[in-house]
Formats: sequence, structure tokens, C-alpha cells
Amino acid sequence: MIRNGHHATSEPREEADCTKPGSSACSPEKRKRVVRLWCDGCYDMVHYGHSNQLRQAKAMGDYLIVGVHTDAEISKHKGPPVFTQEERYKMVRAIKWVDEIVEGAPYVTTLETLDKYNCDFCVHGDDITLTVDGKDTYEEVKRAGRYRECKRTQGVSTTDLVGRMLLMTKAHHSNIVSLHYQQHTDNFGKGPKGHSPWTGVSQFLQTSQKIIQFASGKEPQPGDTIIYVAGAFDLFHIGHVDFLEMVYKQAERPYVIVGLHFDQEVNRYKGKNYPIMNIHERTLSVLACRYVSEVVIGAPYAVGKDLLDHFKEPKKRGIFRAIDSGNNLTTDDIVQRIIENRLQFEARNQKKEAKEMAVIEAMKKREHKQQGEAPAQTAH
Repeated sequence: MIRNGHHATSEPREEADCTKPGSSACSPEKRKRVVRLWCDGCYDMVHYGHSNQLRQAKAMGDYLIVGVHTDAEISKHKGPPVFTQEERYKMVRAIKWVDEIVEGAPYVTTLETLDKYNCDFCVHGDDITLTVDGKDTYEEVKRAGRYRECKRTQGVSTTDLVGRMLLMTKAHHSNIVSLHYQQHTDNFGKGPKGHSPWTGVSQFLQTSQKIIQFASGKEPQPGDTIIYVAGAFDLFHIGHVDFLEMVYKQAERPYVIVGLHFDQEVNRYKGKNYPIMNIHERTLSVLACRYVSEVVIGAPYAVGKDLLDHFKEPKKRGIFRAIDSGNNLTTDDIVQRIIENRLQFEARNQKKEAKEMAVIEAMKKREHKQQGEAPAQTAH
């Protein structure tokens, strides 16, 4: 069992200088203020890598604002998104470390945007985001010293997930990397001029530390209503979010426990290459949701007496309730979206990687030039 809990905005931090960007007016007696952070992105096919970036960003301050780009902006700079902007807005809102979202955020992050939302600085992963012209979208805020970096989560990317759906193999259920799977994932994301370290596929390894970072939760308190739901929650998507939100609203003080079925169990009743995400990945995806309090890893398919007793639930009958989320989206529907647009997604990934490789080559040339100039200056 993994206890989760809801992350409220943390206490304001001590700050001696109340005149920095993003600060509110404060008297000499009160030098505490809230550090406001900005993140932005496409957040298409939101996965635990996105959530981990936002978790790391939130740890750098107190109040996290997340800007989400429109479908038109993403199509212009990268290619067609899998999810609509309305779906993506709702997915980001459901991540527990997010305090506020800005719909239709500009693709290029500027000082004007940071000032508009009273943010001290912006946070991004240690990969690179480029415009359609191959320019760094964070160049302006980097020059101004209002940029912070967090670690990119290894082992997951939208490219990898799309590749899993198209390949129809079960290699992602195991930590043993299949050469056949690796070859095809490489081909899916690889452009004609090599492999970018930011777009390529790497292996995800679950650790206890990662679970602790995502969980950091609370015990159920007297007066809480314990609600148990179970399923695959594969490719954690807007349909799952709508369902869990409805579950959360069933009580005044809900404590929502999500049971996750093991990969073998999901494959038994779903078939094909399901689940697309393995049990470790699905655990982090669900833990990041603000409506979830606890996760049971490897929950039984049938809810029996022992399971109810474990959560000290009453042994009465009639406690089952069917919830209509109002959203019929399924994992199958997402896979179908990918299949129908396969060529577009392949072209998008190859175009993205080609731009990244051009940046890497330019960085290498600049480094060689600087190294060549250094001895010449010494000779003088």
C-alpha cells in the first residue's frame, strides 16, 4: 500500500529581499513571502515524467503555475497533439503539485509572461525545447537569470509510449530490454542524422525513493469516508481523472484508495500488449493525481472480505456504488488515435529530433572553437 495525500501550498519561505520579481508588498516586520514558480509545456499524453518535473519544480518554491499550450501552437512547432487542449488542461489541473494553470500559454517563455503572473522564475527539465525555427524557447529567461532546471525523468517519454502502442509487443512489462523492441523504438524516434539524447527511449527503473517522493501521504483520519476503486488505470488519462474526481465528490471527507492490478492480470482480461504501462509506471501515474489518497500495488481482481477487512471497512453488504464519470474515453480509444495518425506522429518525432541534433552539433562546434581559442590566448 502506498499512502498519498493532498499537497497544499507549503508555508511561505523566509526572504530578506522583498523587492525581487514576484514578491508582494511586505513590511520590515514581515519578511516572509511566497515564491512563485512558472512551468509550461504541451503536456500531451501526460505521464509520470511530466508529474515528476512538476513535483521537482514545486519543491523549489511555494506556488506553482503551469502554462499549457494550445493545439494550434503545438501543431505549428512540433506536430499534432494526441489530446485536445481541453483534455490537456484538465489533466494538468489534476496533478497534485499544481496550484494554478494558464490556458493557452505562449510557446516561447518570456520575461513578460513571468511578470504577468508574478513569477520569480521558470523551471524546465534538462532537455531542450525548440521552436519551429530551431530556437531555444527559454533563451530570454535564461539570459535574465530567471531560469531553473530540474532532472528529466529517465525511462519515459511520449515517443516511447506511442512506440509501445504501435509495436504491439509486451517488452515494456519487463525490466529485461528486448533487442527487437529497442530496435523498433529507436527507429520510431530516430531521425536520419542520429539519435538525440532528449527524444530517445531509455529504460525506466522503479526505486523506493521515487515512490516515497510521489507518495508522502497521510493516514485516514476519524470521520474520513474510505472509498475503494480498482482497475488497470493504464495510460492514466482524462477518463480516469473524470472518474476519480466523481469518486472524490461522493463524500465530504473522502479517502480514496486505488487498487492497481498486476500486469499479468490486466493482460489476462485486456489481451494484446496491454497494459501499455507496467505496474511501476501506473503506480506513479495514479499517485500524482490529487484525488487519490492511497494505492494498493497488485490489488486482487475480485474485491473480497479480506480486502475490506484490511481497510477496516464495515462487513455490511450494499456498499458497492457504480459511478458515472460522464466520460467514455478508454485506453483503447487513445491507442486508436495513435494508430490513425501514425505517419504524422512518426514525422513529428523525426522532425523534433532533427532540430535537436542540429543544436547538439552547434554546441559541439562552439565548444571546439572555445577550446581552440584558449591556447591562442595563452600564447599571447
